[in-house]
Amino acid sequence: MQHEDFLRTALDKRREQHAFRQLRTSGQLVDFCSNDYLGLARSERVQEAAHQISRQLPQVHGSGGSRLLAGNYELVEEAEKLIATFHDAPAGLIFNSGYDANLGFFASVPQKGDVIIYDQLIHASIRDGMRLSAAQTFSFLHNDLNDLEKKLANADGRVFVAVESVYSMDGDIAPLVEIAALCGRHHALLVVDEAHATGVVGEKGEGLVQAQGLQNRCFARIHTFGKAVGCHGAIVLGSPVLRDYLINFCRAFIYTTALPPQAVAVILAAYDIFPDLNEERQHLMGLIRLFKSRLGGASETPIQVVMAPGNEQARGLAQHLQGKGMDVRAILHPTVPKGQERLRVVLHSFNTPEEVENLAATVLSYS
Repeated sequence: MQHEDFLRTALDKRREQHAFRQLRTSGQLVDFCSNDYLGLARSERVQEAAHQISRQLPQVHGSGGSRLLAGNYELVEEAEKLIATFHDAPAGLIFNSGYDANLGFFASVPQKGDVIIYDQLIHASIRDGMRLSAAQTFSFLHNDLNDLEKKLANADGRVFVAVESVYSMDGDIAPLVEIAALCGRHHALLVVDEAHATGVVGEKGEGLVQAQGLQNRCFARIHTFGKAVGCHGAIVLGSPVLRDYLINFCRAFIYTTALPPQAVAVILAAYDIFPDLNEERQHLMGLIRLFKSRLGGASETPIQVVMAPGNEQARGLAQHLQGKGMDVRAILHPTVPKGQERLRVVLHSFNTPEEVENLAATVLSYS
């Protein structure tokens, strides 16, 4: 159709850049791709626990509307209280996804005249939320405390600092103790996205903020359920005032259909189980050490990187590994800057040392 020519032009450009995206299934490949770090997305134990919770619910399969209309129910409010207690927060509000939580928070909470200072590698959902915000935005160099302090010293008015505890593309960890100290010194409000730390970091998977005793130094925390928790949704943790504000002003919360009770039952089941998965977390740490001993890298988290500069090279290596039975995906420009294309290798508690050895040997033998 002629009126779609502008779409074809954009897609053709992506193909020329070796950056064309397609949906596909993983089949029977060994999983080195998903964010299901603890295997809870495939856990029969979670399924059974969620089933037991669901049996006590009214026999409905949908939520019936937004939570401000017909979509609110006792189970979701119970889940908010339980999860907030687990994360040592005064209150929490559940969103349909981590994307919705970040988009909604940053679009509605920072006001005109405010400033958001964010790590340059912050997630796209936060960037999109900031685009909808009336606040001014400035980035600081990734995990660079000196650059953050310069930006804080030059900022006027109310200032928010946005960081991730574990970064999704490199798996590196933010220096949260130092960042919290800088925020305290400059009276800035710290917001931490714990998406890739939830379930993995800390003695019970509580996340980096609690592991470092910083929960009272944060204005807000976002924990998502679509990674190690193995389900869907997210929660924004903060004060009861923040919760009330989001209910009243956050469009991503107000104007969307609520999660159905069955989804919340899975969230509750996972939160009941993952704090006790100490053996799984220890096994995962062993795989991380094994991977690093074979292929190097600086990450101490399940997210590992094999650099393969150039879209064509990164895609070629990923396809080679897939042909050998391993589901590894390439991260291409424009998702990452040119020259920083890589394989994003994700390790899981259900992977075996033999699988990691095979992965490393295949990467090292590729030419």
